[in-house]
Amino acid sequence: MGRRWRLLFTFSALLFFSWGFSLSTTHAQGGKKVIQLTGVVAAGDSLLGIPGASVYVPKAGRGTTTNEYGFFSLPVLAGDSVVISSLGFAKQSIIIPANFEKQSYSVIIEMLEDPTVLAEIKVFPYATFREFTQAVMAIKLPSQDVDQQTAMSSQILAQMYKNTPMDGNANHQNYMNLQNQQMLRRGGYNPGATNPLLNPVAWYQVIQAIKRGDFKKKE
Repeated sequence: MGRRWRLLFTFSALLFFSWGFSLSTTHAQGGKKVIQLTGVVAAGDSLLGIPGASVYVPKAGRGTTTNEYGFFSLPVLAGDSVVISSLGFAKQSIIIPANFEKQSYSVIIEMLEDPTVLAEIKVFPYATFREFTQAVMAIKLPSQDVDQQTAMSSQILAQMYKNTPMDGNANHQNYMNLQNQQMLRRGGYNPGATNPLLNPVAWYQVIQAIKRGDFKKKE
């Protein structure tokens, strides 16, 4: 409520100022009368002023913006078309009557919200696409990663593997492997020995011995 009363008080003060403001009888643009346009730009019927709204006359190329309370004051000519715009609201326009006789004209502009989404704008530091392409082609990428990859040869990695001490997990795995080998040896199986049943040379020798009759019972 305090903001609304302050807004109404300021608007009343502007109206009083506009009525008390004495314009000369100077005429412009073919004898049209100069009129002081004052008013407030509000969001709908809430009477809450919209700061920074644009109020301008397109034909004359002049205008102003509203203050923090949504108020504005702009000299116009009789018959001018005034456009009011603000981001997030639909544009509105008013026409000053051509036969308006007073020296001031006061209005309250109720803006309606406009949910229109603005088109995306991409800002590049280059004026043309060709300049952008040339700048990209001129970039020298660092060769540090490539040098590191070439330096890590298989010989270096193998040497690093040999020199790297085992951690706790590796030591535990090595200990368990040794324990398994000892248990297998106790059971008569040598993990390091070659299985003769899988040796093709041994099978060849057995077959030749059978052909020669080495396994026949001698009388």
